[in-house]
Amino acid sequence: MIAFMVAGTASGVGKTTVALALMAALRERGLCVQPFKCGPDFLDAGHHSAICARASRNLDTWMLDDSANRAIFTHASRDADAAIVEGMMGLYDGVSGGGEVGSAAQIAKLLDLPVVLVLDAGKSARSIAAVVKGFESFDPEVRFAGIVLNRVGSEGHYRMLEMAIRSVTSTPLLGHLPTDPTLGIPERHLGLHTTEETTSAENRLAVFAQAGRQWLDLKPLLGLSWKNAMQESDGVPECVAGQARVRIGVARDKAFSFYYEDNFDRLRENGAEIIPFSPLADAKLPLNLDGLHLGGGYPELHAEALSRNASMHAGIRAFAETGKPIYAECGGMIYLGNALTGLDKRSYTMAGLLPLEFEMTPRLVQFGYVDVEFIEDCLLGERGTKVRGHSFHCSRMCGGNAMPTAYRLKYSLSGQEQLEGYQYGNVLASYVHLHFRANPVLARSLVAAALQSKGVEAQA
Repeated sequence: MIAFMVAGTASGVGKTTVALALMAALRERGLCVQPFKCGPDFLDAGHHSAICARASRNLDTWMLDDSANRAIFTHASRDADAAIVEGMMGLYDGVSGGGEVGSAAQIAKLLDLPVVLVLDAGKSARSIAAVVKGFESFDPEVRFAGIVLNRVGSEGHYRMLEMAIRSVTSTPLLGHLPTDPTLGIPERHLGLHTTEETTSAENRLAVFAQAGRQWLDLKPLLGLSWKNAMQESDGVPECVAGQARVRIGVARDKAFSFYYEDNFDRLRENGAEIIPFSPLADAKLPLNLDGLHLGGGYPELHAEALSRNASMHAGIRAFAETGKPIYAECGGMIYLGNALTGLDKRSYTMAGLLPLEFEMTPRLVQFGYVDVEFIEDCLLGERGTKVRGHSFHCSRMCGGNAMPTAYRLKYSLSGQEQLEGYQYGNVLASYVHLHFRANPVLARSLVAAALQSKGVEAQA
Protein backbone atom coordinates (compact mmCIF):
# COMPACT_ATOMS: atom_id res chain seq x y z
CA MET A 1 0.00 0.00 0.00
CA ILE A 2 1.17 3.52 -0.83
CA ALA A 3 0.98 5.76 2.24
CA PHE A 4 2.11 9.30 3.03
CA MET A 5 1.09 12.51 4.76
CA VAL A 6 0.43 15.88 3.14
CA ALA A 7 1.49 18.61 5.58
CA GLY A 8 2.13 22.33 5.37
CA THR A 9 4.43 24.97 6.76
CA ALA A 10 1.40 26.77 8.24
CA SER A 11 -2.38 26.99 8.02
CA GLY A 12 -3.72 28.29 4.72
CA VAL A 13 -0.80 27.24 2.51
CA GLY A 14 -2.93 24.86 0.43
CA LYS A 15 -2.68 21.48 2.18
CA THR A 16 -6.26 20.54 1.37
CA THR A 17 -5.96 21.57 -2.27
CA VAL A 18 -2.78 19.55 -2.75
CA ALA A 19 -4.17 16.57 -0.82
CA LEU A 20 -7.34 16.54 -2.95
CA ALA A 21 -5.30 16.79 -6.15
CA LEU A 22 -3.14 13.83 -5.11
CA MET A 23 -6.16 11.80 -4.02
CA ALA A 24 -7.95 12.49 -7.30
CA ALA A 25 -4.87 11.77 -9.41
CA LEU A 26 -4.34 8.40 -7.73
CA ARG A 27 -8.01 7.53 -8.13
CA GLU A 28 -7.74 8.39 -11.82
CA ARG A 29 -5.00 5.76 -12.04
CA GLY A 30 -7.46 3.19 -10.73
CA LEU A 31 -6.26 3.11 -7.12
CA CYS A 32 -8.57 2.83 -4.13
CA VAL A 33 -7.59 5.75 -1.89
CA GLN A 34 -8.35 5.92 1.84
CA PRO A 35 -8.21 9.51 3.17
CA PHE A 36 -7.46 10.70 6.70
CA LYS A 37 -7.38 14.08 8.44
CA CYS A 38 -5.20 15.03 11.40
CA GLY A 39 -6.98 16.86 14.19
CA PRO A 40 -10.63 17.61 14.95
CA ASP A 41 -11.63 18.84 11.49
CA PHE A 42 -14.93 17.74 9.93
CA LEU A 43 -14.88 20.01 6.88
CA ASP A 44 -11.65 18.91 5.20
CA ALA A 45 -12.59 15.30 5.91
CA GLY A 46 -15.90 15.82 4.10
CA HIS A 47 -14.09 16.97 0.96
CA HIS A 48 -11.75 13.97 1.16
CA SER A 49 -14.73 11.64 1.33
CA ALA A 50 -16.34 13.18 -1.74
CA ILE A 51 -13.17 12.85 -3.81
CA CYS A 52 -12.24 9.35 -2.65
CA ALA A 53 -15.76 7.88 -2.37
CA ARG A 54 -14.66 6.55 1.04
CA ALA A 55 -15.29 8.05 4.45
CA SER A 56 -12.31 10.07 5.65
CA ARG A 57 -11.13 9.25 9.19
CA ASN A 58 -9.77 11.60 11.83
CA LEU A 59 -6.46 10.94 13.59
CA ASP A 60 -5.63 12.91 16.73
CA THR A 61 -2.86 12.34 19.27
CA TRP A 62 -4.40 14.66 21.86
CA MET A 63 -7.90 13.19 21.98
CA LEU A 64 -6.85 9.61 21.21
CA ASP A 65 -4.07 7.36 22.47
CA ASP A 66 -1.52 5.69 20.19
CA SER A 67 -3.37 2.39 19.93
CA ALA A 68 -6.62 4.11 18.92
CA ASN A 69 -4.85 6.07 16.18
CA ARG A 70 -3.17 2.92 14.90
CA ALA A 71 -6.47 1.04 14.97
CA ILE A 72 -8.21 3.76 12.96
CA PHE A 73 -5.43 3.88 10.37
CA THR A 74 -4.88 0.16 9.92
CA HIS A 75 -8.55 -0.79 9.87
CA ALA A 76 -9.71 1.96 7.50
CA SER A 77 -6.87 1.36 5.02
CA ARG A 78 -6.87 -2.45 5.19
CA ASP A 79 -8.38 -2.86 1.69
CA ALA A 80 -7.02 0.32 0.09
CA ASP A 81 -4.25 0.74 -2.48
CA ALA A 82 -3.20 4.08 -1.04
CA ALA A 83 -3.63 6.01 2.20
CA ILE A 84 -3.25 9.80 2.25
CA VAL A 85 -3.25 11.69 5.54
CA GLU A 86 -3.77 15.46 5.49
CA GLY A 87 -2.06 17.25 8.36
CA MET A 88 -3.38 20.12 10.45
CA MET A 89 -2.02 23.68 10.76
CA GLY A 90 1.76 23.62 10.27
CA LEU A 91 3.57 20.27 10.36
CA TYR A 92 5.04 20.86 13.83
CA ASP A 93 2.12 22.81 15.35
CA GLY A 94 0.47 21.06 18.28
CA VAL A 95 -1.42 21.84 21.45
CA SER A 96 1.38 24.06 22.80
CA GLY A 97 4.61 25.66 21.66
CA GLY A 98 6.65 23.44 23.93
CA GLY A 99 6.13 20.02 22.40
CA GLU A 100 4.81 17.91 19.54
CA VAL A 101 1.63 16.60 21.21
CA GLY A 102 -1.31 16.98 18.88
CA SER A 103 0.84 17.80 15.85
CA ALA A 104 0.83 16.27 12.39
CA ALA A 105 4.51 15.46 12.87
CA GLN A 106 3.69 13.29 15.87
CA ILE A 107 1.17 11.33 13.81
CA ALA A 108 3.63 10.97 10.91
CA LYS A 109 6.17 9.42 13.28
CA LEU A 110 3.58 7.29 15.08
CA LEU A 111 2.40 5.74 11.81
CA ASP A 112 5.79 5.83 10.07
CA LEU A 113 4.51 8.03 7.24
CA PRO A 114 6.78 10.11 5.01
CA VAL A 115 5.67 13.71 4.52
CA VAL A 116 4.85 15.66 1.38
CA LEU A 117 5.52 19.25 2.42
CA VAL A 118 3.32 22.00 0.95
CA LEU A 119 4.60 25.59 0.80
CA ASP A 120 2.82 28.76 -0.28
CA ALA A 121 5.19 30.16 -2.90
CA GLY A 122 3.00 33.09 -3.91
CA LYS A 123 5.39 35.79 -2.68
CA SER A 124 8.55 33.72 -2.37
CA ALA A 125 11.93 33.62 -4.07
CA ARG A 126 15.24 32.04 -2.95
CA SER A 127 14.33 32.33 0.73
CA ILE A 128 11.90 29.46 0.28
CA ALA A 129 14.94 27.15 0.30
CA ALA A 130 15.71 28.25 3.86
CA VAL A 131 12.17 27.31 4.90
CA VAL A 132 12.55 23.86 3.35
CA LYS A 133 15.93 23.32 4.99
CA GLY A 134 14.56 24.42 8.36
CA PHE A 135 11.57 22.08 8.20
CA GLU A 136 13.71 19.12 7.17
CA SER A 137 16.25 19.64 9.95
CA PHE A 138 13.85 20.60 12.75
CA ASP A 139 13.06 16.99 13.69
CA PRO A 140 15.43 14.36 12.23
CA GLU A 141 12.87 11.61 12.92
CA VAL A 142 10.42 13.07 10.39
CA ARG A 143 10.95 11.68 6.88
CA PHE A 144 10.11 13.69 3.76
CA ALA A 145 8.81 12.17 0.53
CA GLY A 146 8.35 15.27 -1.56
CA ILE A 147 7.72 18.99 -1.81
CA VAL A 148 4.83 20.77 -3.56
CA LEU A 149 4.71 24.51 -4.16
CA ASN A 150 1.31 26.19 -4.20
CA ARG A 151 0.22 29.48 -5.78
CA VAL A 152 3.19 29.69 -8.13
CA GLY A 153 2.93 32.72 -10.40
CA SER A 154 4.47 31.39 -13.63
CA GLU A 155 6.77 28.75 -15.09
CA GLY A 156 9.67 31.17 -14.72
CA HIS A 157 8.81 31.67 -11.07
CA TYR A 158 8.72 27.91 -10.57
CA ARG A 159 12.10 27.36 -12.21
CA MET A 160 13.69 29.93 -9.92
CA LEU A 161 12.15 28.31 -6.84
CA GLU A 162 13.15 24.86 -8.10
CA MET A 163 16.78 25.91 -8.47
CA ALA A 164 16.88 27.33 -4.94
CA ILE A 165 15.24 24.27 -3.34
CA ARG A 166 17.36 21.72 -5.20
CA SER A 167 20.47 23.45 -3.86
CA VAL A 168 19.58 22.53 -0.26
CA THR A 169 17.77 19.17 -0.41
CA SER A 170 17.55 15.90 -2.28
CA THR A 171 13.85 15.52 -1.43
CA PRO A 172 11.94 15.28 -4.72
CA LEU A 173 10.17 18.41 -5.89
CA LEU A 174 6.84 17.01 -7.02
CA GLY A 175 5.68 20.09 -8.89
CA HIS A 176 3.47 23.04 -8.23
CA LEU A 177 -0.08 24.33 -8.42
CA PRO A 178 -0.88 27.72 -9.90
CA THR A 179 -3.35 30.16 -8.46
CA ASP A 180 -6.54 28.68 -9.90
CA PRO A 181 -10.03 29.68 -8.73
CA THR A 182 -11.46 26.36 -9.94
CA LEU A 183 -9.41 24.61 -7.25
CA GLY A 184 -10.44 26.95 -4.46
CA ILE A 185 -12.99 26.02 -1.81
CA PRO A 186 -14.80 29.02 -0.29
CA GLU A 187 -14.43 29.62 3.45
CA ARG A 188 -16.66 30.98 6.21
CA HIS A 189 -16.65 31.36 10.00
CA LEU A 190 -15.90 27.70 10.84
CA GLY A 191 -13.65 26.95 7.88
CA LEU A 192 -14.27 25.60 4.38
CA HIS A 193 -17.73 25.32 2.89
CA THR A 194 -19.05 21.80 3.29
CA THR A 195 -18.78 19.37 0.40
CA GLU A 196 -22.59 19.38 0.15
CA GLU A 197 -22.43 23.05 -0.90
CA THR A 198 -19.86 22.66 -3.69
CA THR A 199 -20.30 21.23 -7.16
CA SER A 200 -21.02 17.54 -7.66
CA ALA A 201 -18.48 14.98 -6.49
CA GLU A 202 -17.92 13.90 -10.11
CA ASN A 203 -17.08 17.44 -11.21
CA ARG A 204 -14.78 18.03 -8.25
CA LEU A 205 -13.00 14.73 -8.89
CA ALA A 206 -12.46 15.68 -12.54
CA VAL A 207 -11.12 19.14 -11.68
CA PHE A 208 -8.67 17.91 -9.05
CA ALA A 209 -7.60 14.91 -11.12
CA GLN A 210 -6.74 17.23 -14.00
CA ALA A 211 -4.71 19.45 -11.66
CA GLY A 212 -2.79 16.47 -10.35
CA ARG A 213 -2.19 15.13 -13.86
CA GLN A 214 -1.10 18.50 -15.25
CA TRP A 215 1.00 19.91 -12.45
CA LEU A 216 2.23 17.13 -10.16
CA ASP A 217 4.72 14.28 -10.56
CA LEU A 218 3.34 11.18 -8.87
CA LYS A 219 6.20 8.82 -9.73
CA PRO A 220 8.23 9.38 -6.52
CA LEU A 221 5.11 8.65 -4.46
CA LEU A 222 4.09 5.44 -6.22
CA GLY A 223 6.99 3.57 -4.65
CA LEU A 224 6.14 4.49 -1.05
CA SER A 225 5.23 1.15 0.47
CA TRP A 226 3.65 0.91 3.93
CA LYS A 227 3.22 -2.51 5.50
CA ASN A 228 0.46 -3.19 7.99
CA ALA A 229 2.64 -4.65 10.75
CA MET A 230 1.40 -2.43 13.58
CA GLN A 231 -1.76 -4.34 14.29
CA GLU A 232 0.01 -7.58 15.11
CA SER A 233 2.93 -6.02 16.96
CA ASP A 234 0.92 -3.65 19.13
CA GLY A 235 -2.18 -5.71 19.74
CA VAL A 236 -4.44 -3.16 18.09
CA PRO A 237 -8.04 -4.44 18.25
CA GLU A 238 -10.07 -5.06 15.12
CA CYS A 239 -13.14 -2.88 14.51
CA VAL A 240 -16.01 -5.29 13.93
CA ALA A 241 -19.69 -4.36 13.82
CA GLY A 242 -21.84 -6.27 16.26
CA GLN A 243 -25.30 -7.66 15.64
CA ALA A 244 -27.72 -4.73 15.37
CA ARG A 245 -29.91 -4.58 18.46
CA VAL A 246 -30.98 -0.92 18.38
CA ARG A 247 -31.74 1.64 15.68
CA ILE A 248 -30.23 5.09 16.26
CA GLY A 249 -31.43 7.93 14.07
CA VAL A 250 -28.67 10.33 13.01
CA ALA A 251 -29.37 13.81 11.62
CA ARG A 252 -27.40 14.07 8.36
CA ASP A 253 -27.97 16.78 5.76
CA LYS A 254 -26.62 20.20 4.79
CA ALA A 255 -27.34 21.55 8.27
CA PHE A 256 -25.87 18.62 10.24
CA SER A 257 -22.69 17.04 8.90
CA PHE A 258 -20.05 17.34 11.64
CA TYR A 259 -19.44 13.72 12.63
CA TYR A 260 -16.47 11.45 13.17
CA GLU A 261 -17.02 8.36 11.04
CA ASP A 262 -15.39 6.30 13.77
CA ASN A 263 -18.17 7.31 16.16
CA PHE A 264 -20.61 5.45 13.93
CA ASP A 265 -18.25 2.48 13.85
CA ARG A 266 -18.10 2.41 17.64
CA LEU A 267 -21.89 2.48 17.82
CA ARG A 268 -22.12 -0.34 15.29
CA GLU A 269 -19.54 -2.38 17.20
CA ASN A 270 -21.81 -2.13 20.22
CA GLY A 271 -24.92 -3.24 18.37
CA ALA A 272 -26.41 -0.11 16.81
CA GLU A 273 -27.79 0.32 13.31
CA ILE A 274 -27.33 3.90 12.05
CA ILE A 275 -30.46 5.34 10.42
CA PRO A 276 -29.90 8.74 8.75
CA PHE A 277 -32.65 11.36 8.58
CA SER A 278 -32.88 15.01 7.55
CA PRO A 279 -34.31 17.67 9.87
CA LEU A 280 -34.34 19.89 6.77
CA ALA A 281 -36.15 17.69 4.28
CA ASP A 282 -37.99 14.95 6.16
CA ALA A 283 -41.47 15.57 7.54
CA LYS A 284 -41.06 12.97 10.27
CA LEU A 285 -38.53 10.70 11.94
CA PRO A 286 -37.84 7.21 10.56
CA LEU A 287 -39.91 4.46 12.11
CA ASN A 288 -38.86 2.24 15.01
CA LEU A 289 -35.96 4.29 16.32
CA ASP A 290 -34.50 3.55 19.75
CA GLY A 291 -32.36 6.67 20.06
CA LEU A 292 -31.38 9.93 18.34
CA HIS A 293 -28.02 11.56 17.69
CA LEU A 294 -27.88 15.12 16.36
CA GLY A 295 -24.35 16.26 15.54
CA GLY A 296 -22.89 19.64 14.72
CA GLY A 297 -22.97 21.56 11.49
CA TYR A 298 -24.38 24.81 10.17
CA PRO A 299 -27.98 25.09 11.45
CA GLU A 300 -27.60 28.87 11.32
CA LEU A 301 -27.26 28.77 7.53
CA HIS A 302 -30.50 26.82 7.22
CA ALA A 303 -32.36 28.32 10.17
CA GLU A 304 -35.37 29.44 8.14
CA ALA A 305 -35.88 26.02 6.54
CA LEU A 306 -35.35 24.25 9.86
CA SER A 307 -37.82 26.60 11.49
CA ARG A 308 -40.51 25.89 8.88
CA ASN A 309 -40.36 22.12 9.39
CA ALA A 310 -42.83 22.11 12.29
CA SER A 311 -43.79 18.47 11.77
CA MET A 312 -40.21 17.38 12.46
CA HIS A 313 -40.17 19.55 15.60
CA ALA A 314 -43.31 17.83 16.82
CA GLY A 315 -41.92 14.41 15.97
CA ILE A 316 -38.73 15.00 17.95
CA ARG A 317 -40.66 16.28 20.98
CA ALA A 318 -42.96 13.25 20.79
CA PHE A 319 -39.93 10.96 20.53
CA ALA A 320 -38.45 12.52 23.67
CA GLU A 321 -41.68 11.85 25.56
CA THR A 322 -41.18 8.11 24.99
CA GLY A 323 -38.11 8.22 27.25
CA LYS A 324 -35.70 7.10 24.55
CA PRO A 325 -32.20 8.66 24.61
CA ILE A 326 -31.26 11.75 22.60
CA TYR A 327 -27.62 12.90 22.35
CA ALA A 328 -26.88 16.26 20.73
CA GLU A 329 -23.62 18.07 20.02
CA CYS A 330 -23.17 21.77 19.21
CA GLY A 331 -25.44 22.52 16.22
CA GLY A 332 -27.65 19.62 17.24
CA MET A 333 -28.06 21.16 20.69
CA ILE A 334 -28.95 24.51 19.12
CA TYR A 335 -31.59 22.84 16.99
CA LEU A 336 -33.19 21.19 20.02
CA GLY A 337 -33.55 24.59 21.74
CA ASN A 338 -36.44 27.02 21.53
CA ALA A 339 -34.94 29.63 19.23
CA LEU A 340 -31.82 30.73 17.34
CA THR A 341 -31.03 34.39 16.66
CA GLY A 342 -28.70 35.15 13.76
CA LEU A 343 -26.17 37.94 13.42
CA ASP A 344 -28.88 39.86 11.56
CA LYS A 345 -30.95 39.75 14.80
CA ARG A 346 -33.67 37.65 13.16
CA SER A 347 -34.97 34.93 15.44
CA TYR A 348 -36.00 31.47 14.24
CA THR A 349 -38.05 28.89 16.06
CA MET A 350 -36.23 25.60 16.60
CA ALA A 351 -37.48 22.19 17.76
CA GLY A 352 -38.52 23.43 21.21
CA LEU A 353 -37.35 20.38 23.15
CA LEU A 354 -34.77 22.11 25.38
CA PRO A 355 -35.73 25.26 27.34
CA LEU A 356 -32.76 27.15 25.85
CA GLU A 357 -32.20 29.96 23.38
CA PHE A 358 -29.08 30.63 21.32
CA GLU A 359 -27.57 33.46 19.33
CA MET A 360 -24.80 33.59 16.76
CA THR A 361 -21.56 35.42 17.58
CA PRO A 362 -19.14 37.19 15.22
CA ARG A 363 -16.18 35.12 16.43
CA LEU A 364 -15.33 31.72 17.87
CA VAL A 365 -16.35 31.02 21.47
CA GLN A 366 -14.11 28.81 23.67
CA PHE A 367 -12.28 27.37 20.68
CA GLY A 368 -9.94 24.40 21.15
CA TYR A 369 -9.43 21.08 22.86
CA VAL A 370 -11.36 20.30 26.04
CA ASP A 371 -10.85 17.92 28.96
CA VAL A 372 -14.21 16.51 30.03
CA GLU A 373 -15.03 14.84 33.35
CA PHE A 374 -18.50 13.46 34.01
CA ILE A 375 -19.64 14.83 37.37
CA GLU A 376 -22.96 12.96 37.12
CA ASP A 377 -24.13 9.77 35.47
CA CYS A 378 -25.34 10.52 31.93
CA LEU A 379 -26.13 8.88 28.59
CA LEU A 380 -22.43 8.49 27.76
CA GLY A 381 -21.12 7.08 31.01
CA GLU A 382 -20.97 7.09 34.77
CA ARG A 383 -19.81 9.80 37.08
CA GLY A 384 -16.00 10.00 37.10
CA THR A 385 -15.60 9.10 33.43
CA LYS A 386 -12.94 11.22 31.70
CA VAL A 387 -12.62 11.92 28.00
CA ARG A 388 -11.19 14.55 25.68
CA GLY A 389 -13.00 16.48 22.98
CA HIS A 390 -12.99 19.85 21.27
CA SER A 391 -15.08 23.01 21.09
CA PHE A 392 -15.61 24.87 17.82
CA HIS A 393 -18.58 27.23 17.52
CA CYS A 394 -19.61 30.81 16.80
CA SER A 395 -22.67 30.91 19.03
CA ARG A 396 -23.66 31.11 22.67
CA MET A 397 -26.54 30.42 24.98
CA CYS A 398 -28.48 33.63 25.57
CA GLY A 399 -31.56 32.61 27.48
CA GLY A 400 -33.68 29.86 28.91
CA ASN A 401 -34.04 27.88 32.08
CA ALA A 402 -31.16 26.45 34.05
CA MET A 403 -30.68 22.71 33.58
CA PRO A 404 -28.67 20.10 35.48
CA THR A 405 -25.14 19.59 34.12
CA ALA A 406 -23.16 16.36 33.77
CA TYR A 407 -19.78 17.68 32.58
CA ARG A 408 -16.93 19.62 34.11
CA LEU A 409 -14.93 21.13 31.24
CA LYS A 410 -11.40 22.50 31.17
CA TYR A 411 -10.42 24.32 27.98
CA SER A 412 -6.85 23.71 26.85
CA LEU A 413 -6.17 27.18 25.44
CA SER A 414 -7.75 29.41 28.08
CA GLY A 415 -7.43 27.08 31.05
CA GLN A 416 -10.98 28.07 32.04
CA GLU A 417 -13.32 25.58 33.66
CA GLN A 418 -17.06 25.36 33.10
CA LEU A 419 -20.00 23.16 34.06
CA GLU A 420 -21.72 21.93 30.93
CA GLY A 421 -23.28 18.82 29.38
CA TYR A 422 -26.93 19.72 29.87
CA GLN A 423 -29.33 17.02 31.00
CA TYR A 424 -33.04 17.35 30.39
CA GLY A 425 -34.92 14.14 31.03
CA ASN A 426 -33.51 11.63 28.58
CA VAL A 427 -31.54 14.29 26.62
CA LEU A 428 -27.81 15.01 26.89
CA ALA A 429 -26.67 18.11 24.99
CA SER A 430 -23.31 19.88 24.81
CA TYR A 431 -21.19 22.20 22.71
CA VAL A 432 -18.32 19.70 22.97
CA HIS A 433 -17.63 17.28 20.11
CA LEU A 434 -16.47 13.92 21.47
CA HIS A 435 -14.53 11.22 19.64
CA PHE A 436 -15.97 7.88 20.73
CA ARG A 437 -12.62 6.11 20.31
CA ALA A 438 -11.23 8.30 23.08
CA ASN A 439 -13.06 6.12 25.61
CA PRO A 440 -14.89 2.84 24.87
CA VAL A 441 -17.49 3.69 27.52
CA LEU A 442 -19.16 6.39 25.40
CA ALA A 443 -20.70 4.35 22.58
CA ARG A 444 -21.36 1.39 24.86
CA SER A 445 -23.32 3.58 27.27
CA LEU A 446 -25.39 5.25 24.56
CA VAL A 447 -26.35 1.88 23.06
CA ALA A 448 -27.11 0.54 26.55
CA ALA A 449 -29.46 3.47 27.16
CA ALA A 450 -31.25 2.72 23.90
CA LEU A 451 -31.54 -0.95 24.85
CA GLN A 452 -32.87 -0.05 28.26
CA SER A 453 -35.55 2.12 26.68
CA LYS A 454 -36.66 -0.99 24.78
CA GLY A 455 -36.75 -3.00 27.97
CA VAL A 456 -33.72 -5.04 26.89
CA GLU A 457 -30.73 -5.50 29.18
CA ALA A 458 -27.40 -4.48 27.65
CA GLN A 459 -24.81 -7.22 27.47
CA ALA A 460 -21.64 -6.65 29.45
